[in-house]
Amino acid sequence: MSACIKYKIMAENIHYNPREIEKKIYQHWQDNDFFNPDKIAQVSNKTFSVVLPPPNITGTLHVGHALNTVIQDILVRYHRMSGEKTVWIPGTDHASIALQNVVEKKLKKEGISRFDLGREKFIEKCWEWRNEYGNIILNQLKTLGASCDWTRTKFTMDDDYVNAVECAFIHYHQKGWIYRGERVVNWCPRCATSLSDLELEYTDEPSKLWYLKYPLSDKSGKSIVVATTRPETLLGDTAVAVNPKDKRYQDFIGKEVFVPIVNRRIPIVADDLVDPSFGAGAVKVTPAHDLNDWAIAQRHHLPLITVIDNYGRLNQNAPAAYQNLKTDEARKKIIADLDAAGLLQKTEDYIHRVPKCYRCGGAIELLPSQQWFLKMDDLSKMASSAVESQEVKFYPRRWEKVFIDWQKASRDWCISRQLWWGQRLPVWFCQNEPEKYIVAHQAPAECPICRRCQMKRSEDVLDTWFSSALWPLAVFGWPSKTMDFNEFYPTNVLSTARDILHLWVARMIFSGIEFTQKAPFSDVIIHATILTKEGRRMSKSLGTGIDPMVLVEKYGADAVRFGLAWQIIVDSQDIHFSEDAMISGKKFCNKIFNAARFVKMQTENTGDFDINIKPNPQTAADQIILQKFCDVLAQTNNFIAVYELGQVIRGLYEFFWHDFCDVYIENAKHQLTNEKTAPNTKMVLIYILANSLKLLHPFMPFATTEIYSGLPLKNKEELMLSCWPRC
Repeated sequence: MSACIKYKIMAENIHYNPREIEKKIYQHWQDNDFFNPDKIAQVSNKTFSVVLPPPNITGTLHVGHALNTVIQDILVRYHRMSGEKTVWIPGTDHASIALQNVVEKKLKKEGISRFDLGREKFIEKCWEWRNEYGNIILNQLKTLGASCDWTRTKFTMDDDYVNAVECAFIHYHQKGWIYRGERVVNWCPRCATSLSDLELEYTDEPSKLWYLKYPLSDKSGKSIVVATTRPETLLGDTAVAVNPKDKRYQDFIGKEVFVPIVNRRIPIVADDLVDPSFGAGAVKVTPAHDLNDWAIAQRHHLPLITVIDNYGRLNQNAPAAYQNLKTDEARKKIIADLDAAGLLQKTEDYIHRVPKCYRCGGAIELLPSQQWFLKMDDLSKMASSAVESQEVKFYPRRWEKVFIDWQKASRDWCISRQLWWGQRLPVWFCQNEPEKYIVAHQAPAECPICRRCQMKRSEDVLDTWFSSALWPLAVFGWPSKTMDFNEFYPTNVLSTARDILHLWVARMIFSGIEFTQKAPFSDVIIHATILTKEGRRMSKSLGTGIDPMVLVEKYGADAVRFGLAWQIIVDSQDIHFSEDAMISGKKFCNKIFNAARFVKMQTENTGDFDINIKPNPQTAADQIILQKFCDVLAQTNNFIAVYELGQVIRGLYEFFWHDFCDVYIENAKHQLTNEKTAPNTKMVLIYILANSLKLLHPFMPFATTEIYSGLPLKNKEELMLSCWPRC
């Protein structure tokens, strides 16, 4: 066949159809255990390990997951091709509060509640849900091409994982860092559980700032005016506070006032926590329902009066007229009563930052509660020191300061939850002296406290983040020193979003150091948050969310991966998502496919080529393309080392589309007609194509695998297991 006929055929471009090959290729990878490092040969003594941030078993893939998956898979495939023993551990989180909400909603549709079932039957329902739906997101990750070692998949309710969590709890308790006490905590009335500070989401809502008169008790007829956003809590006031430097109130400090409506006498105290610029400069102190007020109360030895119950209603400590009212109902009635009594001075519009439950979205109440806490002073210092010493490095570096500043401000962590689904505390109470307990994996045969009862296990479960803090350790078998633990811990890199920097990253760092004396990873990539093209937060409820599976169906997994990688800019805090990059990715797949088709036609019936041997250039065009390939290879290696993955794919795109296809292939068409240059031109074509496919493989694994498998190469390996190119 003459060259001109081949060029004519080449002009009739064939469009690459991802649906025909992606499932087939992924199944081929799995059937041959290519993701399992124990089943494939390595040429390096180095290891490279990554743990997948465990998605909730209630979740489905969103674009944030997809971006993070692409980042991790690029790195995993690169290091695997570099000859390192590489493992990527997948798994899921049991998601205590999220799954309990899902199952309760399901039961509600059936006309029953968890209390109708009882704890054991309810937990059975949770397991049924998990077994049916719990791996949806992992299967979606496979659709994206994630090369996780699925034989090592972990679940945070696996027996060995639960044992690891209990070991951590027992260890902390023995050190005196876990303690039980009554403190004001964040309480979700809807979920009926405590939450840590980091599990709250805040919304700015239009509200009011009410200025209330608190009459002095000295019969002078004077009042002190306080401003508040929550007048319904005044029924639990135990002081009024002013700043000691506020000259307006020097004569008031030490005097007493009457709490409106209940007429209880309370002192006026001076405290530096009061902001003189807020409202009138004086604030009501309700220690049972505000964390700042709790702190003031501790310093001034003020009593606590709880007036809101666990269901968000006013309790028996409130006057009878307000009891059983929801807080918003009580607020309206109290304001009306204060106005009628002449104690409402004025009202101003105010934007109130309202804390919400991160799962159900309900408003949080602050209530005194008996809970379990983990002391954070030493642990926070461990995490900060690891970052300050560069044992753990952040990419971008600016997140280091954010991380360290937050560690300095951390408070003791409330780790107990009043839920049924989850990992129960390894705490056993004496039934005859119920305030006394022991901490152990199992209940003793005989109660060591009363010597008579059968000890009862704590009803509480642990905060999900307490368990996921152990993820990089427990997935490798800790506390046992397994082969995996010895070989793959600590891991190399963690990729995650900024919103769980403190919820998860910090806690993994101090857990790793505390239990192994080593940080669990050396590098942390904080990737950008994906927003809509207009810059809005993506949300299914707002109708602004984008389903990555829809994009895969539309463009193919490789095009989606290309599009996400293209938009990665390390120093960027947000990505304004655009499908334009996916469209470009699909076109690029077609370009690669057709360029490969051209090269295959030119090299058919010429034998197999050794792409590990760099051809000697015979023409200026040969010299230029071979040098440009070496340049883009060096650039790729350098950018991957600092996780500039967007720069990598842009460079590879420019090289393949323009330098190789637009320039060299056009020159090659003329060189192929010359008997002297044709043989070497074919070697250059196949060398550049095959090695370009290797560079592109971590980003676009399906198309590159399909094309590479059809090339006439000597000693051809599976592309994902082939050696990374060298110049």
